[in-house]
Amino acid sequence: MTQGEAATLILIASAAFVLPLLGRRLRMPAVVLEILFGIAIGPVFGLVQPSELVEVLAEFGLLLLLFLAGFEIELEVFERQGMMPILVGLGIYALTVAGSVTIGLTLGVGLFVALVLATNSVGVIIPTLRGTRMIGTSLGQDILVAALLADILTLLAVTGFALTTEYGFGVRLLAIPAFFLIAGTGLAMLRRAAWWRPERFGRLFAADDPEELGIRASLALMLVFVGLSLVLGIESILGAFLAGTAFAAVFRHRGGLDEKLTGFSYGFFIPIFFINVGIGFRIDAILDPAAIRLTLLLLAAALAVKVLPALLLVARRHSLRESLAAGALLSARLSLIIAIAELGVELELISETMESSIILLAAVTATLAPTLFRLLLPPQRGDPDEAAKLPADSHRQGPVHVPGAGLR
Repeated sequence: MTQGEAATLILIASAAFVLPLLGRRLRMPAVVLEILFGIAIGPVFGLVQPSELVEVLAEFGLLLLLFLAGFEIELEVFERQGMMPILVGLGIYALTVAGSVTIGLTLGVGLFVALVLATNSVGVIIPTLRGTRMIGTSLGQDILVAALLADILTLLAVTGFALTTEYGFGVRLLAIPAFFLIAGTGLAMLRRAAWWRPERFGRLFAADDPEELGIRASLALMLVFVGLSLVLGIESILGAFLAGTAFAAVFRHRGGLDEKLTGFSYGFFIPIFFINVGIGFRIDAILDPAAIRLTLLLLAAALAVKVLPALLLVARRHSLRESLAAGALLSARLSLIIAIAELGVELELISETMESSIILLAAVTATLAPTLFRLLLPPQRGDPDEAAKLPADSHRQGPVHVPGAGLR
């Protein structure tokens, strides 16, 4: 490690501690401040330069980010709500994709950007629903189902698009079902083992385990899925995301493991990823008048492709105002859209200028969407008693359970 890399790590580590505190006072997502901090120390003041060490740590942070995104998938939400919310959520997503493709072709930005516009941010949506005491209500549940479906389906669509771009339509596309077949077999074996040996798997969730087997098992599963995806020629972000989803599917009650994983992930590695995104930000490109105009058009499109399809929620007996509020919240983008934009640049599907516009879009919508939601739907509409009925988000807490008790 060079002295420059050591100084960069000290700067980034200090920022990872301070920026969340500042974000809380400013009522801004810490992720937005981390990107802005990276822009400040990188392209603006030139204090740091991209380095191989930071790139490696940022890549690991990206994998952890997608793993925890999959970790947030609450299968109980789908089981509890039945088919109607899922069908409405699928309808909203289908209309979102159709609108995104239409806008993408009209603006001449390509189909990949259309998929980018179809994303949302569960990491912004869940805390907003909880903060407004809407998460336990019928509207909150419908929003959550639509958001989870958008995350899952968009990541699958992006993976298929990337494979088609690299290899065309052919046998290489069979890598996706092959991946699901292998992963599904491993998942079934893991569920069976946890069912028959709950006392052994219970150690994974022990709060006082000195060897932290729960964290080791989580990271091992993530790296196995990532390695499998790379062997099959699939993007590693899909492997990390599905690893988190698989872990959540097997172990429904994870005790304090969630807090441990989010603690060291969001405490260091994930901030490095977002700060590194800012360091590589093309500020010169985004200052171009054409780029500014493109960003504004993308912002308008990002709102339109979520707000209009969300009117389908009227079929769930929600008012027009509630449906508009839901669409405004679903327009929030952050972690996933930035990860997909990074992938697009690597595959040369989008330019660095477009990536900068997408990053700016993420920062604006992550801040704007919760504000619009609160304006359209005041917090007092929620029921604080119902808010406690749904498991918490990625920082959820709860008693330690024997894993076998939560398996189905």
